[in-house]
Amino acid sequence: MKPLVEFCSSNLSSYTQSVMERLEQDTELDVDVVEYGCLGHCGECYMAPFALVNGDYVAAETAEELYEKIKQKIREDEEAFNQDFPF
Repeated sequence: MKPLVEFCSSNLSSYTQSVMERLEQDTELDVDVVEYGCLGHCGECYMAPFALVNGDYVAAETAEELYEKIKQKIREDEEAFNQDFPF
């Protein structure tokens, strides 16, 4: 299953545009990156960088930290999936 990373357009303009672009260009990651007008975390989008990774809220103090947290969350989800469905 391909990981899904969702961004709020309001948060993109304030914090996360660079994170979204890096994820789209990262050749080591195979993720779907989507931008929505609203992710339902109203108010939070003006306070700090965040994204939803496979539906889970991931936030950080800086865009760089968010990028690293997103990559870590993707790795954790892949490990959990592989444990549940070993092939």
